[in-house]
Amino acid sequence: MTLMNVLVDFARTGRIGPLHCGMPLAEAEDLLGPGRPHPAILMKGPDIDGYPYAWGSLRLVVTQRAVSGISISLWPGSTASLPPLVLPDSESFEATFLREELITALDTAGCHHEVNSALTFGKQSSILTQRAEVCAVFSLPGRDNRVPHHDRHYLDVMHKHVA
Repeated sequence: MTLMNVLVDFARTGRIGPLHCGMPLAEAEDLLGPGRPHPAILMKGPDIDGYPYAWGSLRLVVTQRAVSGISISLWPGSTASLPPLVLPDSESFEATFLREELITALDTAGCHHEVNSALTFGKQSSILTQRAEVCAVFSLPGRDNRVPHHDRHYLDVMHKHVA
């Protein structure tokens, strides 16, 4: 299993392995181990809504103690980490994907997508997958990002949120 496989499966299904929007946070923590709560949760308590718990590059947004959002954050030109449940046998991985690489992988998998005009402007672009409604956001790298092409869009984050 590669990170690209995880990203394509997420784009197609809206799930990351057994993780999905609507599941209780307690169930997610049983699967992943305790997450690192956002500082607002530490200050205000576990009943505050809309803040993420993190496991490396994986984030679960929680509303009324249920998962209301899932995201994988990447930093082009660096390495990132995901829990073994998400990416077995990998403590860290290369976090650099060109927009074209993800688009090709989605097309190959038959995962239909369209431009997400709400998040396509300036130096960023976005797509939204059909059926699963997973959003991928791409941007031009900063000059400090260690990437081969500073004039091309790289994947920054993939996320899904429910109301």
